[in-house]
Amino acid sequence: MLHKTAGLSLFLLCAAMGFAQSKSRHFIFEYTFTVQNTNPGKPIQIWFPRAQSDPYQRVTVVSKTGDLPLQETREGEYGNSIFYAHAERADRPEYRFRVMYDVVRYEQLSTGSARAGATQWELQRFLSPDRLVPVTGRPAEIAAQRVNLLMSEMEKARTLYEFTFGDMHYDKSGSGWGNGDALWACDSKRGNCTDFHSLFISMVRSQHIPAKFEIGFPLPEDEGSAAIAGYHCWAEFYVSQRGWIPVDISEAWKHREKKEYFFGATDANRILFTVGRDLEMNPRQHGERLNYFIYPYVEVDGKPYGNISKSFSFTDVRTVQRATR
Repeated sequence: MLHKTAGLSLFLLCAAMGFAQSKSRHFIFEYTFTVQNTNPGKPIQIWFPRAQSDPYQRVTVVSKTGDLPLQETREGEYGNSIFYAHAERADRPEYRFRVMYDVVRYEQLSTGSARAGATQWELQRFLSPDRLVPVTGRPAEIAAQRVNLLMSEMEKARTLYEFTFGDMHYDKSGSGWGNGDALWACDSKRGNCTDFHSLFISMVRSQHIPAKFEIGFPLPEDEGSAAIAGYHCWAEFYVSQRGWIPVDISEAWKHREKKEYFFGATDANRILFTVGRDLEMNPRQHGERLNYFIYPYVEVDGKPYGNISKSFSFTDVRTVQRATR
C-alpha cells in the first residue's frame, strides 16, 4: 500500500521547507453530485474520492452532506481516500451528496527535497503495466527507437517528454479519447491529458523508469471563482538522484511558452484527488476495477450505474474574503 505513516513528520517538514520557495493558492473546492432515477427497493452502493493532504496540498474537509451516511475508507493499493455510502434497499429516486474542501495547493518543483525517496514497493509497482498502459509492444518500441544506452534516466525521460509533446495533439473530437489507452494514443496521436500521460508513462516504464499517474481538477489561473468542467491529470517519474519529477505534457501543449516549466514542475492551479490506475474500491465493487478514480462510481443491484449529474467549482479564499467585507 502506498500510504505510509513512518517518518511522516520528517517528510512533511522537508516539504514545508520547500513551500517557502514555491507559489501557492488557497481556495474552497466544492464536489457535488446527484445519483438520479435510482431503482427503489434495490441495493445501492456509492463510492467517490476524498481529497487528502500530501506534501503539495493541505486539505481540510469543511463540510460533507449526503442523503446516506458517509463512511471514510481507504483504497488498499495506493492508499487513496474514499467516501462510501450504501443502502440495502434504495428508498428514494435521487441521492444527493456534497463535500466542501478548504485547500492550500503548492507549486511542485523538482528540487528533490519533498519526495526524494521511494519505497521498494513504489519502485516496483510504478514499473509494472496497467490494463491500458503496457510496458511492452508499440510504446516500448517507440521509446527504444528514441533513446540510447548512453543516456541518463533524466535524459531518457526528457526525450520521451519531447516525443509525446511533439507527436500528440490535444484534441477531444470524436470518440476514443479520455480512456488513457496508450496503444490508442500511439495510433491516433491525439487525445486529452489522460491519453498524453498514459503514453508517456508507458514509454518511460518500458525504459525501467518508475512513473505514476495522478488525477484531480484544474483551476483557471486567471479566475477567482468558476465552475470546473472536468478533471485534469498529470504524471511523475522517478530518478534515483533527484526523486519524483512532475510533468504535465498536455498543459505544456496548450501553453507552449511553458514547455520547459512543465518538465519538472506543476503549478498550484490544481487539486489532486487520487493516484494510480485499475483501482479496487473499499468495500470491493462488483464491477471491474476502475480505470481511474475521479468521478463518483455507483452500483445498483450489484451493477454499474451511470445516471449521475456532477458539479465541481472553486472560489479563491481572497475572493470569498472580499465578498464578505
